[in-house]
Amino acid sequence: MLHALMALILVTGLVWWWRAAPEGAGDGRLAHWRLTAEQLLPDIGEQEVANTLVLEPGTGYDEIVEVEQGDFLVSVVCAGDDGARVRVSLGGDDSGRGLRCSGARTPDIFSVGLTRQLRMHVSIDAPGPVVFRYALQRSSG
Repeated sequence: MLHALMALILVTGLVWWWRAAPEGAGDGRLAHWRLTAEQLLPDIGEQEVANTLVLEPGTGYDEIVEVEQGDFLVSVVCAGDDGARVRVSLGGDDSGRGLRCSGARTPDIFSVGLTRQLRMHVSIDAPGPVVFRYALQRSSG
């Protein structure tokens, strides 16, 4: 009797755990979008920093990167559902630049002079989520 009760508790716990797990459909899309973003903007040896982020619609994300003074290239790309867009702003007074996250796209590249920090704000328009990737590289010219 004790063994049967323990087996029933174990089966009940496994069923609860299985049903409480998050949906897997979104995970496949996000993995595909992450791969797309990383292929469009791959890691290279000369970059100062790069990051890939999953961002939800209607939210904003701020990135602050400490750097030494100089000229830099900031490359950005996003991947997501049809119609998804992000707006990338560099610095405090910049109104931002809109990026499409679907269809044919290439990374957008900004030239910036930085003294101590890169300040980047990314806002996400619906629909979402999206995968956003950026890379910061010192300018050679």
